[in-house]
Amino acid sequence: MVVSATSTPSALAPFTEPSQRVAGIDCGTNSIRLLIADVPGTDGSSLSDITRQMEIVYLGQGVDATGHFAPEALERTLNQVDIYARLCREAGVTSIRFAATSATRDAANRAEFLDGVMARLGVRPQVLTGVQEAQTSFSGAISALSSPGSPVLLIDLGGGSTELVLGHADGRVIASHSMDIGSVRMRERHLRHDPPTPTELENARADIRAALDEAEKHVPLGKAEQVVGVAGTVTSVTATWLGLDTYDSAAVHGTAMPLASIEKVTDWFIHAPLEERAALGFMHPGRAPVIGAGALVWQEVVRRIAERRAAAGRPLATITTSEHDILDGLALWAAREPQPSARPTV
Repeated sequence: MVVSATSTPSALAPFTEPSQRVAGIDCGTNSIRLLIADVPGTDGSSLSDITRQMEIVYLGQGVDATGHFAPEALERTLNQVDIYARLCREAGVTSIRFAATSATRDAANRAEFLDGVMARLGVRPQVLTGVQEAQTSFSGAISALSSPGSPVLLIDLGGGSTELVLGHADGRVIASHSMDIGSVRMRERHLRHDPPTPTELENARADIRAALDEAEKHVPLGKAEQVVGVAGTVTSVTATWLGLDTYDSAAVHGTAMPLASIEKVTDWFIHAPLEERAALGFMHPGRAPVIGAGALVWQEVVRRIAERRAAAGRPLATITTSEHDILDGLALWAAREPQPSARPTV
């Protein structure tokens, strides 16, 4: 049975309870992440984190080429769902939102995965459309920005897709578009060698640029007052620029990274061999093989936005990195539209 989202999460919907302990689980093409948080009041102004966890499970292994989840990828991912389900029960979570995104949208055998999640977690997963994914990411990112400029352009660069969302600082979305390009897809489609060959890089760039051409039919990239990037590729580029030996989310969050520095660091990731990428103290072993492809996507996206801002007579100097994204949006959604687990919480 294919399960899809029955409603689009709204950053403007009222909260139904004065205080809740909720969980959001984001299962993407490369990683699965958990946020357990308290929502302290009814105004929806903040989340109080209990725990954030991330594991690389590579659910999207081969999906771009085969259209199916690999058995070993399903096993890895559902084993991690078991762990997250136990943590939610132990923490006394009362509402859970589990979102599956790009790889699940594309997999013909997704029912096997969705049924496995339901059996373990006790909630029906949402297979988010690109529009729903964009809205959820935007609401999560906006919730943690201090005095954002309006409108804000959010870029959520994942393993299988990249979402572009233009919206107001109060959470209202103006325009959005989901591109089927990401760190895992680009690596599997184009980057066969490590480091990649010039021909591989040019083919990948052409793919990304074509996706951006289509995206610009839907999202006016030059109109944003502030540009914000989220997810693992963006935070890893930022952590490298900051010279971090171990990952420090507090240091990464809110960093305004100059465009010239983004160009330099992404270029290093694109051309550095795997052993050098993996040697970074904060780099998860599962992210190291695909971060070069993700950096290529980020470089092309930033270049395009910079071109459009310059053409509008408003040169862009920096892009802000946010640690808060779709995971926060899912937790907020869980508070606004409670979805209790069908399994016992203790």
